[in-house]
Amino acid sequence: MKTYRDLFVWQKSMDLVILVYEKTKQFPKEEIYNLTSQIKRSAVSVPSNIAEGYGRNSTGDYIRFLQIACGSLYELQTQLEISLRLEYLSA
Repeated sequence: MKTYRDLFVWQKSMDLVILVYEKTKQFPKEEIYNLTSQIKRSAVSVPSNIAEGYGRNSTGDYIRFLQIACGSLYELQTQLEISLRLEYLSA
C-alpha cells in the first residue's frame, strides 16, 4: 500500500461524506448551523482521521486515529438517528 488513498476503508468513508452532504441538503434551513453542521463534521472526521493516522510514524498512533475515526462513526450514527426521529431523513 502506497498511500492512505489505497485503503478501502478510506475510500468508503469518502463515499459516506458525499452521501451525507447530499442528504443534508434537504434538511430545514434552521438546522444549517446545528444538526446539519454537526453531521457533516462527524462524517468528514472519519476519512480525515484515517488519513492522519496513516501518516503517523507509529503503529500506536495509527491505531489511536482509527479509534477516533470509529468514535466519529458512532457520533454520526447518533446524529442520523436524531435526524430520522425528527423526520429529516427517511429509513
